[in-house]
Amino acid sequence: MKKKIFTFKFILLGITTGLVNGLFGSGGGTILILGMFFLLDIDEHKAHATAISIILPLALVSTFIYMKHGIIVWPVTLKIMTGGILGGYIGAKLLSKIPEYLLRKIFAVFMIIAAIRMVF
Repeated sequence: MKKKIFTFKFILLGITTGLVNGLFGSGGGTILILGMFFLLDIDEHKAHATAISIILPLALVSTFIYMKHGIIVWPVTLKIMTGGILGGYIGAKLLSKIPEYLLRKIFAVFMIIAAIRMVF
């Protein structure tokens, strides 16, 4: 019975992540990190790294659908993608060097700032 509940948590977390990511274009990774850390008891560093691995296929599916509907602004996409690749490389290298307590605080501050910006 416990295994079924655990599997259900994975599936529910995946559905929620995909829905949020597809609907808003972002946010799925945030739900994954929080879900893996709080619901699945996965170490925070591993939750951050795993979230990135899960978001890639979700982003690809969403991208194909957005392309089909012609709603991607390609000049902007390509310019930001260039910086994003560099930032992703640097961030992935830094992740293992940041202590978990500090990573959690940085993530929380980022989430609070993002929430305030979204409201106002």
